[in-house]
Amino acid sequence: MRRSLATLLTLALAACGGSSTHSADARDAQTSFEREATQLLAFYDPIYVSLVTESSRASWLASTDVSEEHTGERTGAATAFSAFAGNALFITQARALLTHAPELTDLTKRQLRQMLALAADAPQTNADLARRRVAAESRQSELLDGFQFCLARTGTTCTQPVITNDLDRILDESRVLADRERAWNASKEVGAPLRPGLIELQGLRNGVAREMGYDDFFQFQVSNYGMSTPEMMALLDRLVRETRPLYEQLHCYARYELAHRYGVAQPPALIPAHWLGNRWGQEWPGMVDGVDMDALVRGKSPEWIVQTAERFYTGMGFSALPPSFWTASDLYPVAAGSPRHKNAHASAWHIDLNQDVRSLMSVEANWDWFTTTHHELGHIYYFLSYSNDSVPPLLREGANRAYHEGMGDLISLASSQEPYLRSIGLIPEGQVVDQQRALLDSALTGPIVFLPFAAGTMSQFEKALYTDELPADQLNTKWWDLVARYQGIAPPSPRPADGCDACTKTHINDDPGQYYDYAIASVLVYQFHEHICRDILHQDPHACNYVGHPEVGEFLRSIMAPGMTRDWREVLRETTGSDLSAEPMLRYYEPLMAYLQTQNAGRQCALPAP
Repeated sequence: MRRSLATLLTLALAACGGSSTHSADARDAQTSFEREATQLLAFYDPIYVSLVTESSRASWLASTDVSEEHTGERTGAATAFSAFAGNALFITQARALLTHAPELTDLTKRQLRQMLALAADAPQTNADLARRRVAAESRQSELLDGFQFCLARTGTTCTQPVITNDLDRILDESRVLADRERAWNASKEVGAPLRPGLIELQGLRNGVAREMGYDDFFQFQVSNYGMSTPEMMALLDRLVRETRPLYEQLHCYARYELAHRYGVAQPPALIPAHWLGNRWGQEWPGMVDGVDMDALVRGKSPEWIVQTAERFYTGMGFSALPPSFWTASDLYPVAAGSPRHKNAHASAWHIDLNQDVRSLMSVEANWDWFTTTHHELGHIYYFLSYSNDSVPPLLREGANRAYHEGMGDLISLASSQEPYLRSIGLIPEGQVVDQQRALLDSALTGPIVFLPFAAGTMSQFEKALYTDELPADQLNTKWWDLVARYQGIAPPSPRPADGCDACTKTHINDDPGQYYDYAIASVLVYQFHEHICRDILHQDPHACNYVGHPEVGEFLRSIMAPGMTRDWREVLRETTGSDLSAEPMLRYYEPLMAYLQTQNAGRQCALPAP
């Protein structure tokens, strides 16, 4: 198969006009390079789309019905795609054409660079290395997706199997510390089985990145932003540093509130991880009395939640979702007793780079799934927006990776605003909302608590894993050192040195080296939101309703429709009038600082600098 593909590519490239050295003069050469690139892309694109589609379908099946057979099919499809995208002839030809960058259009250069970025996932200049990486990642995903979480055992037999939704429910609702610790520990059991695979992938991912001329895998992923690793880490450090004063006040508030809740006389300096309502401490739900967001959607059906999220978008002038979204997606939990296992992590899928869009969720009637569903449909509408004739298939992505997350998070924020919730009947007429406590809850479950995890713990860990080649025996030690430094959180009891609690986070396995996307996205969210509310709708950013305003939909389309065809910095400046800035986010949460300082008067709140 590889020989026939290589032969086909050789003939196709020859048909494109061969080497540019055959051009008669400089003027002819200029048109020849662009023509040669255009012909190369015309050959590449239909095969690319076909293989992306087959690979996505196989991955979808492997994620929604975990089995050895489906994992094999995913591996086979991914291997076929890698053999094509990473073909040495494409790498050679794209590199050669880019040496004549001044003589190519910007759109052509972007496509050629994206070809090289795709090749970097599995360059066939080292086919054995590429195959081993694809196979290792498939095994890792199968193990994670099919893992049976367990709350109780008799010997080695699980007597109380659970899914992650069950564990999350205990951490969200239980006031019994022993039960919380048991659920938290159960959530970490998948780490040890995943540890050998992550160690293997550390070498394989670095290997393929170096094959393409990068120092390491982390640097390769950062290159999506046009930045170096030091530049990215400096940006992330700045975000953490700028939000640290407010985070310290929130951390202090949380320590004392939770200690009182659980009957602990003296709050520890670091918050025990099982005290929090999230397995990784990346958000702290349920902290604010009188703010029971779950109550708003209690009694609603999961189907209502998804349909309501769609109406949010159609209310801004977007089209209804394609009928195939509803028939092909996997939106709700697997029925009790079913032998089928599926990935529990919410995700959006662009199967064919056109209209086949799907979502994988396990929607239940709670607040987290309400906002998550609005978020995931943000990805779906982003897919549909740039699936247009002016965006070549290779550039049907976000302006950078953070833009995709930013668009989903923006709608999560907008769907939490009081005017919208009133408009859909979730806040009854006459019910008064305590804006101060709502803002406090938003900070505890939103970016102020999330940034130290995303920009700090996760990004620093993956930078250490790949750039610094973190030794295998230091995985857990490094992870908990970072959790303490950046988040001020400690495990309930000492963690095993041979474990891998970092491995329990899906992204470490399946979306590696790019968790800072979420941190940058959270900054973009408030920059977009402030512009929409203040400059387009002339509303308070704390009480702003997008629905019923097609001009907001037009603004969002102006960001989404170009895909990767334009530089993300230019798009940001043109749409909001400024460069990337955390100031809108800090302005949004500014009213909290005085309130928290009053609540924390007399308490020791300072955290060590990360």
